[in-house]
Amino acid sequence: MTHKVRVGVLFGGQSGEHEVSLVSARAIMDGLDPEKYDVTPIGITKQGRWIIAADAHARLLAQADPSKLPGGSISATTTASAGVGDQETTDPGTLIVAGEYSPLKTLDVIFPVLHGPMGEDGTVQGLLELIGVPYVGCGVLASAVGMDKAMTKVAFAGAGLPVLPWVLVRRREWEHEPQRMLDWIESRLHYPVFVKPANLGSSVGISKVTDRAALERGIAEAASYDRRIIVEQGIPAREIEVSVLGNDEPEASVPGEVVPSGEWYDYAAKYLSGSSQILIPAPITLELAARVRALAVQAFKAIDGAGLARVDFLLNRETGDLYLNEINTMPGFTPVSMYAMMWDASGLPYASLLDRLIDLALERHAKGRA
Repeated sequence: MTHKVRVGVLFGGQSGEHEVSLVSARAIMDGLDPEKYDVTPIGITKQGRWIIAADAHARLLAQADPSKLPGGSISATTTASAGVGDQETTDPGTLIVAGEYSPLKTLDVIFPVLHGPMGEDGTVQGLLELIGVPYVGCGVLASAVGMDKAMTKVAFAGAGLPVLPWVLVRRREWEHEPQRMLDWIESRLHYPVFVKPANLGSSVGISKVTDRAALERGIAEAASYDRRIIVEQGIPAREIEVSVLGNDEPEASVPGEVVPSGEWYDYAAKYLSGSSQILIPAPITLELAARVRALAVQAFKAIDGAGLARVDFLLNRETGDLYLNEINTMPGFTPVSMYAMMWDASGLPYASLLDRLIDLALERHAKGRA
């Protein structure tokens, strides 16, 4: 009998994208072929407590914020059988397993479906490197750079890739001299601008501002999430996205376009309203599509990506200029998420995409740190 690959699906986490992670993980666990894989759910609560158990997903879902669950498409169904290390503890900082990380070491590969800080930013990847367990997706460096919007822009610019004008505001500077910082920003950028926490995803804490008062409010909002804030030049943009897959020889999918239901693609437009349009393939010329795909691969290589990433672009409606916006090293991962849909349109269906990602993780681990 062929040995089934033992896959740990890691989800939840302590970031503002906890609920998005639960939806992605449910889709992955449902999408993994039970003839090929034995799946172990591994949940991380919002307090940082690890739960390795068959009903880990149901436990976290029962405590989730319903208003943040994308589409409300999953329900808390408890699996009857107990899983690995199904023990309880009141210590919020304890990994709920017997013998430290021993249950993780029994797995063949871990699929860390964590979005945002404390999961997508290289922290969990570093832990998995230390204990020597293969894992899906980018390594420590690429995860950290991809999570930090400022360092992403530095990496892209260093590789000669096009980025919009931007400035970095530090929370301490903002708290001590807000008016001077506002003057400094206005001397370098013009309205509208976008204000973003440097380390967060899913458009959490991001605002589009059109005047000084709104800029002040936007920076205060972003500063509540991070000590480093990005202020970026706004343009009349179309949002073009590309999925990248691979290790040393990455490939890009057909591009897609997001037409947000609101003025821009904020958290509600992404996950809650259900009325944003997804156009795959994107209605752009073949020449532009080829350029977008080539730039996406270059961006992936610029941060030393591995496994997967979604690369997002801004296309100026008036001038036709194309800019890299950001790279997401663990994008939303349901069958109706952009990453999976773009690969499906490229001829790689969801289940096969999961197979490929697990193969890439095992391949990278076998070759040593790539």
